[in-house]
Amino acid sequence: MNRQVAIFAAATLTPVPLLAAAAIWGGGYVLLALGYLTVFTFALDELAGYAADPEQPDAEFPATGALSVLLALAHYVLIALAVYALSGGTGLDWHELTGLFLAFGIFFGQVSNSNAHELIHRPKKSLYRLGKWVYISLLFGHHTSAHRRIHHRFVGTRGDPNSARAGESFYAFAPRAWYGSLIEGYRAEKKLLRAARRSKWRHPYLEYFGGAAALMVAAGQIGGIDGLLAFVALCAYAQIQLLLSDYVQHYGLERRVGPDGLVEPIGPAHSWNATHWFSNYLMLNAPRHSDHHAHPSKPFAALGMPMDEITPVLPHSLPVMSTIALFPTLWRKMMDPRLSDLQISRPPADALGAH
Repeated sequence: MNRQVAIFAAATLTPVPLLAAAAIWGGGYVLLALGYLTVFTFALDELAGYAADPEQPDAEFPATGALSVLLALAHYVLIALAVYALSGGTGLDWHELTGLFLAFGIFFGQVSNSNAHELIHRPKKSLYRLGKWVYISLLFGHHTSAHRRIHHRFVGTRGDPNSARAGESFYAFAPRAWYGSLIEGYRAEKKLLRAARRSKWRHPYLEYFGGAAALMVAAGQIGGIDGLLAFVALCAYAQIQLLLSDYVQHYGLERRVGPDGLVEPIGPAHSWNATHWFSNYLMLNAPRHSDHHAHPSKPFAALGMPMDEITPVLPHSLPVMSTIALFPTLWRKMMDPRLSDLQISRPPADALGAH
C-alpha cells in the first residue's frame, strides 16, 4: 500500500473499533471515540500545521478503492450498531448515550460522507452503487443525483442550490439547499430518462425513497420506536454536517459572467480550501476542494492544493469552520473581509475566459 494511502487508512479506520467498543461497553470508550474525532483531530491539525503536498496528476493509487470499500462496509455495520445501542440495546446510561450519539454522528457526517462522496465519483459502477447506498442509509440519497448532476455543473451560480451566497447565514442556506437539491436533482434525472427514452420507473429517486423507507423499517425492527428515532436523528445530524461542508466550501464565491453573457469556467477561485494536515486525512482530502471540482474523477489521495493568489483558503480547518458557521455574526466577521479581498484581487471575467 502506498505510504500516503496508509495514512488515510490509519486516520479513517481508527475510529471504527473505538465506536464499536463505545456502543457495546460504553464508559471510557465513548470518551476515546468522541475525543479522537474532535480534540485529537483539532490538536494534530494545530500541531502539524498545514500540509500542501504537491499535486500528483500521474500517480496511481489503486489502494484507495479498497479503502473506500472497507469504509463503506464499516459504515453499514456501524449504523446498525449505533441504532441498537442508542435504543438501549447495550444498556448504556444517558451520559454515555449522549457522547455516543455525538461520536457516531460526527463519524457519519465527516468520514462516511467524505467516503460516499468519493465513491459516487468513481467510474466503476459497483463503487458508485456502494457510495449511493451510504447516502441512502443517511436518508440523503438524492444528494447522489444533485451533487453530480447539479452541483458540479452549476457551482458558483444561482443554478446550484448548494452554493451559499455572500451574507447568507447557514440557517437560511440549509433548508434552501436541502429542498433545492432534492427538486433539481429530480428534474435532472427525469430529463436524462426522457432523453434516453427509458421508463419513468427507472428513476433513481424511487430507489432513494424506497431504500430510505426500508431502512427506517429496519431501524424500527432493531430498536422499536426508539431505534427509529435514533436512526432519523443520526441521519439528520450527518446531513447537517454535509450541508455545513457545502456552505463553508463555497460561501460567497461566484463565477463571473463575461461580456458575452457566458459564465466563466470553474476554477480554483470557486472553492474554499483547507490544508490542515490531520482533518484532510480524516476527510479523505475533501477540504482540497478546488482540485476536486477541477478533476471530479481524481482519486482522493491524488488531490493537490493549488497555491496561488486566487485560491481561497480557510483560516481554520473545515471542521472548525463548520462549527464557526453555526454562529452567523462570528462567521461573517471572519469570512466577509476575506471574501472582499478575493473579489478585489481577481481579474475580470473577460480576462479569465468564459464558456
